[in-house]
Amino acid sequence: MRQIANLVIIASVLNPDLSSDAEEAAEIRKMHALIEQYELRGSLRWIGRFLDKEDSGEVYRVIVDRRGIFVQPALFEAFGLTILEAMHSGLPVFATQFGGPLEIIEDQKSGFLINPTHPESMTGKIRDFLRQVSEEQRYWDEISTKARQRAQTHFTWELHCNKLTRFTKVYGFWRYSISGHAKARLSQYCHLLYQLYFKERAAAMLQRQQ
Repeated sequence: MRQIANLVIIASVLNPDLSSDAEEAAEIRKMHALIEQYELRGSLRWIGRFLDKEDSGEVYRVIVDRRGIFVQPALFEAFGLTILEAMHSGLPVFATQFGGPLEIIEDQKSGFLINPTHPESMTGKIRDFLRQVSEEQRYWDEISTKARQRAQTHFTWELHCNKLTRFTKVYGFWRYSISGHAKARLSQYCHLLYQLYFKERAAAMLQRQQ
C-alpha cells in the first residue's frame, strides 16, 4: 500500500509525556516504534492534536481532492460522527463493523465495514480498493457518490432534529397522560361529553327499552 498511498493520522498528541492517560501514552510509544520499525517517515503525516470542525472540514476536502479514503479502525464505535462527516464530504469510508457504523454504512455499496481484530483482512480490503481505483478511477467516484447519497438521505441534522422532536413529543405526551393532573382532566372531559351529548340519548334509549 505504501506504493499506492500515503497515510495521514489524526490522533492525540505526538509526545507520550504530554498524555495524562497511561494507556494512551503506551499506545503513542507503540506508534513511534512502528514508524521507526517500518521506516514510515516520509510516507506518513501524524497530526498530533484534535482538530476543530473548520480544520476537520479542510482535511476532508484535501483528501477528497486527492481521491483518498477515510479509515476508522476503532475496536468499537458507539455511533460514528467522523464517519458521517467523511461520507458527507464524499470520502469512501472504511469503518469498524462493531457498533454504530453497521447502521450507517451499506457494506460494499456506500462504504466498507472492516474488522480491526483481523488486521490482514482489514488491510486486504483497503489494498484491494486502492488497487481497483488505480485501474478504474470511476470506482472511486461511484463509492464517493453513494457515500454522499447515503449520508444526505439518512443522516442529516434536519432528519435528526425531526426524529428527536417526534420522540420528545411522544415521551412528553406519555408522561403527561399518566400523571394525576392528566387523569383528572380526562375525567372532567368525559363528564362534559356525557352531559352535552350522551345523557339525553342514554335517557331516550332507556325509555324505549322500558
